[in-house]
Amino acid sequence: MQVIGIAGGSGSGKTTVVKALTEHLKERVVVLPQDSYYKDSSHLPLEERQKVNFDHPDSIDFPLLIKQLEQLKAGQTIEQPVYSYLTCSRSKTETITVTPAEVIIIEGILIFTCAELRNQMDIKIFVDADDDDRLMRVMHRDIQERGRDIAAVIERYSRIVKPMYLQFIEPSKRYADIIIPQGGHNKVAIEIIAATIEKAIAAGKSGRPDKA
Repeated sequence: MQVIGIAGGSGSGKTTVVKALTEHLKERVVVLPQDSYYKDSSHLPLEERQKVNFDHPDSIDFPLLIKQLEQLKAGQTIEQPVYSYLTCSRSKTETITVTPAEVIIIEGILIFTCAELRNQMDIKIFVDADDDDRLMRVMHRDIQERGRDIAAVIERYSRIVKPMYLQFIEPSKRYADIIIPQGGHNKVAIEIIAATIEKAIAAGKSGRPDKA
């Protein structure tokens, strides 16, 4: 079983990289998105929930993410939480059943900031992208998927997204084994990574180390 960590700033193209890898690996891969593991804020008034800093490590329920990763590695099925950005809360009734697979991809902006989680990863990938490109993708996503207007997106980017990127996310790049420039558009890098993962799986099945 290979555990792959994919980090990078908001709008860097992490989701595109994950989708490309899952297309290569198909049923052999499961994905644990960091976004599913935000701490539940349903006990707070809606106005307070909307002030949650989603780009700070303290917003992530790392103990639950680590526990469920360990359960998958032990061959156990998990019930992954479902988190809504619209209500800023975790669903009380809905979960996603995730079964073990040969490859586990953990994806999120802050996953390299937690040493205990980081140490569980066999390959750590940082998806890098130009700041302007990331801003444009964040604007499109937040307007289309999270119901924000342009002014709110720009204000949040300046007040939270950019400062948190500089404080926590960009420095975590030093932990990466592989850095993908040009975000999710770097097809050559994605193909090389997919081939590397498949080679590691094959080596594990044969019971011998990869000599390459």
